[in-house]
Amino acid sequence: MNPVVMQLTLRGLLGRRRALLMLLLPVLLLLLAGLIRWASEADVFATVALTDDFALGTLLPLMCLLIGTGVIGSEIDDGSIVYLLAKPLPRRTILLSKLVVAWGAAFVFAVLPLVAAIEIAGDDGGRLGLAYGVAATLAAVAYTSIFVALSVVTRNAVIIGLLYALLWETVLGGYVPGISNVSVRQWALAAAEAILGDRAYVWSVLSAVGLTAALGLLAATTVASVVLAVRRLETLRLTTGD
Repeated sequence: MNPVVMQLTLRGLLGRRRALLMLLLPVLLLLLAGLIRWASEADVFATVALTDDFALGTLLPLMCLLIGTGVIGSEIDDGSIVYLLAKPLPRRTILLSKLVVAWGAAFVFAVLPLVAAIEIAGDDGGRLGLAYGVAATLAAVAYTSIFVALSVVTRNAVIIGLLYALLWETVLGGYVPGISNVSVRQWALAAAEAILGDRAYVWSVLSAVGLTAALGLLAATTVASVVLAVRRLETLRLTTGD
């Protein structure tokens, strides 16, 4: 890791207009959580519905897309990445430094608000918050790695990422049996199901994939994304036209 690269990445991520969205989306989730608590009188089933359908299914991948593309994609698009790549630093160090910042930002701006929303909407002794917090952390690491890799591979990362997050993960991954087996959301839910135990069946916090397979798939996806991003960055030419 390189502290200077991490500092510059964090400054760039929070200094752009996307930072406003990074704040507005969590605030929207918290407001919805408060509304659901008022309407359902802190019913746990309503909390699960909010978390599954919106927080974990939609907001989390969108937040990770904003962050993942923000830490490096914008620099590649405007050509400013060449100044960083010209420094005497291994490109894997640059990529990993940016990725650590992306993971940290995803935890702060996506995972923590998700857990807070669960507690506001209505929890059962913190069980849901713990289960979904672990699931969201695992999903955030995988999502962010995917979107960082996508940013390095293509200039259309935002468009492709939106299609993936909204169509594959939110719509198809949540309801189509075959596709749900290859959905980051479903893999992460396996951890929540395992933590909740018998209560997972009562509250319908169920995954389409077993825990061992899910953890293996999450790890494989994250590692493959990081390796792909590093290799692509190592072959990136030092020209603003790349």
